[in-house]
Amino acid sequence: MADLLHVTMGDLLDEVVSRQGDREGVVYPEKNLRWSYRRFREECNRAAKGLMKLGLKKGDHLAIWATNHPEWLVTQFATGKMGAVMITVNTNYRTRELEYLLRQSDTETLILMEEFKGVSYVEMLYEICPELADSEPGQLCSERLPKLKNVIFLGEERQPGMFLWSDLLQMGDHLDDTVLSERQASLHPDDVINMQYTSGTTGFPKGVMLTHNNIINNGRNIAECMKLTPEDRMCIPVPFFHCFGCVLGILACVNAGSTMVPVIQFDPLTVLRTVEAERCTALHGVPTMFIAELNHPQFSSFDLSSLRTGIMAGSNCPMEVMKRVMNDMGASEITIAYGQTESSPVIGQTRTDDPIERRVSTVGKKLPHVEVKIIDPATGEEVETGEQGELCTRGYHVMKGYYRMPEATRQAIDEEGWLHTGDLATLDEEGYLRITGRLKDMIIRGGENIYPREIEEFLYTRPKILDVQIVGVPDEKYGEEVMAFIRPKEGESLTIDEIREYCIGKIARYKIPRYMHLVDAYPMTASGKIQKFKLREQAIQVLGLEVKS
Repeated sequence: MADLLHVTMGDLLDEVVSRQGDREGVVYPEKNLRWSYRRFREECNRAAKGLMKLGLKKGDHLAIWATNHPEWLVTQFATGKMGAVMITVNTNYRTRELEYLLRQSDTETLILMEEFKGVSYVEMLYEICPELADSEPGQLCSERLPKLKNVIFLGEERQPGMFLWSDLLQMGDHLDDTVLSERQASLHPDDVINMQYTSGTTGFPKGVMLTHNNIINNGRNIAECMKLTPEDRMCIPVPFFHCFGCVLGILACVNAGSTMVPVIQFDPLTVLRTVEAERCTALHGVPTMFIAELNHPQFSSFDLSSLRTGIMAGSNCPMEVMKRVMNDMGASEITIAYGQTESSPVIGQTRTDDPIERRVSTVGKKLPHVEVKIIDPATGEEVETGEQGELCTRGYHVMKGYYRMPEATRQAIDEEGWLHTGDLATLDEEGYLRITGRLKDMIIRGGENIYPREIEEFLYTRPKILDVQIVGVPDEKYGEEVMAFIRPKEGESLTIDEIREYCIGKIARYKIPRYMHLVDAYPMTASGKIQKFKLREQAIQVLGLEVKS
């Protein structure tokens, strides 16, 4: 087991450049962009000096609202070098969510792109910050966003009140390199450098404060689990604003000196083209992404033989999907990772040589230097091996806390430093973790505990079913009943009666979903997580049920 690193983001990049500065570090086929690690560092240094010229100090807050553009990648390491805290903004946010994040986070500088999926980010910002249109760049005084001073636009056309990204780089050219070196040397590995707002599958988003040590070491351990080397080339189609992109993707690559091959915005055809053209050896994605790639009409026309590994995470992986990723895509060493933003994010991961059964039924073993325990949620006592309880974790990877939310932090991290995940899990004799559900997702029907994951896994065995999500809905007699939202495979005819017939005699009668609903898609966060609370809301509406308070 390798020792933990004790370095800052800037030092990490400098160290990689000293080892292999001339190797390809960043490749964007969509932009015809190829940077060596040395050239990548030059861009990061220019942007870091530009931010300092703008007046940003160590610990100041900078938010970035964009898809996986090169400037996003540069900003991650530019802030890492000059010490501003980078706040990642969900690309699906609208005005209310954006205003909440910018206010709650005390953001002083915002970097944003023009639009996403036909929705103008620029217009949304002017809506919540009308003063911007009449401001000089860098001189903003906003009533609703009093801390916000600088707005930087990722585009070529000038926007009222905003700097251009090119302005930032030119500012950096007017600052001496020694000034940046001194700032970088003043940073500490335990400083907060990244803040991510939990994706909002439940409740109000909270700003998770992560340090250099948190995310660098998590990225390093992830890379070791995948056996990444400088020879690897990773296709990264998952969003950077989420830990999946910026830690499991970017920081795993930089730790190993692998080549980053980002996809600006997920599209299955673009991913397949990128893997083939760039001979990618690793591919990341949530199960829905892999399903979209595997089921694309042109899938069989692509040569994906370069693939070896990658990570599937974000939600449960059905056995059939895993088999196809390993066999049809050729990613025989694909891994499963589990965690949450509060743990930087990965707690457990399968290894490249784990059998397929382990990869679909467990989330692997804990990462090096990470502690885990399973407790009885009612008593707080550790349970016996193999028994179900709440998963808790402790170690270098646990966040510093939620920004400006001390009470929420105390609820999440106990006095002994254990992070309470809110996930139900078991731990077997060999150290493999199995996630069995969320404490809040567990369905209690007439006193019987029902775990959605168990029913989902069973229904996946029906060949006509592409995907299934189980939620609990209110019921006067039993307190809760089971409802299944089922996505049939394309071109397959599937009826509720045949699904119900399939269940009889195979799972306990009380676990057979009383309600079933065939759907084409699920409500999801921008990072690809299915929002079960929204499915539950839909179910209550569709079934005309009343929720008793």
